[in-house]
Amino acid sequence: MVLREFDAAGRWYDRLVGANPGYHRDLRRAAGALALDSGRGLRLLDAGCGTGASTAALLRAAPRAEIVGVDASASMLAEARAKDWPPSVSFVHARTEELAGAGPFDGVLAAYLARNFDDADAGLGRLRELLRPGAPIALHEYTLRDARARAVWTAVCWSVIIPMGTVTTGRTALWRYLWRSVLDFDGPAALTARLRAAGFGPVRCLPAGGWQRGIAHTFLTHRPEGRA
Repeated sequence: MVLREFDAAGRWYDRLVGANPGYHRDLRRAAGALALDSGRGLRLLDAGCGTGASTAALLRAAPRAEIVGVDASASMLAEARAKDWPPSVSFVHARTEELAGAGPFDGVLAAYLARNFDDADAGLGRLRELLRPGAPIALHEYTLRDARARAVWTAVCWSVIIPMGTVTTGRTALWRYLWRSVLDFDGPAALTARLRAAGFGPVRCLPAGGWQRGIAHTFLTHRPEGRA
């Protein structure tokens, strides 16, 4: 159901996320946290690239890298491919957790993906396997810090996101799913623990700013050297 709803929303998605103050700024901040310099000689993965907003953020952070964007939604990926990219950027239609033989990558950006895995632990484990040892990953996600964040998230969803998404696309299921999936997902401490259990190294949690403070965070970690 979720994939079908993402497919249906593909052509509207950029317009909707563009109405979120700070959306693109936070993606650029997450990509920049990977500290990839120019990216020369690096091969990077944008896992769950959607319509390419996160790909653009990764390209800005590492303009000389080879970047592979991967997404399970054909509609979202078509929107991404239709944009103007340098030859160093390519896209693959696949579920991230089902990628085979695609690695290793020298860095991964995964924005708003972990919450949508069918099995979060297996999906995070797959991301670790796709990294070369020592390589970094920035996981950017809605992770509600406390009761205040949960209340703000619910208020914004029901006053802005769900009505706007419904009016724009004529569908409501995806926007209700967005609200509920964030409420049901890990908070920052739980996601940090989940990343460590999946075999990643120490985790830094960087909070987003603006209205998303306490609601969205970037988790910066890496695949340890020598880990099998």
